[in-house]
Amino acid sequence: MGKGGINLNPITSLYYVAPCCLVFLFVPWVFVEYPVLRETSSFRLDFLVFGTNSLCAFALNLAVFLLVGKTSALTMNVAGVVKDWILIAFSWSVIKDAVTPINLFGYGIAFLGVAYYNHSKLLALKAKEAQKKSAAEKGDEEAGSLLMAEREASEKKDEEN
Repeated sequence: MGKGGINLNPITSLYYVAPCCLVFLFVPWVFVEYPVLRETSSFRLDFLVFGTNSLCAFALNLAVFLLVGKTSALTMNVAGVVKDWILIAFSWSVIKDAVTPINLFGYGIAFLGVAYYNHSKLLALKAKEAQKKSAAEKGDEEAGSLLMAEREASEKKDEEN
């Protein structure tokens, strides 16, 4: 969201993305969904329900832009995988949906992918911290040797006088 010299915060991103979403969702709805609703149900537009759903969608999009802006798109995808696991576990345990062996195999692969991602992120974080620590220690050593050199120069100057 800050590439190419353009810095977009989450609200600005929604300012540009929301109208496109409206057009690309509203036009097919008018031609595909609305005629079916009009013929098969007693459809009426309830502004309270429509407004609360719109507010929830806005909050979701804002949360997505904030998450991607603070972390990365890959983190968002990993969070989506975890969300899918929770939904699947809920539907299997509460709703009693069937889970086939091929489903379990796919979930296992996804789990391994997320575990590898987390492991590599943890290793990268530890390496970065170790690098900062060694740079700080090296800086402390250089500052200490510089201070010692200044003291020695000061002592020699005092001895000469």
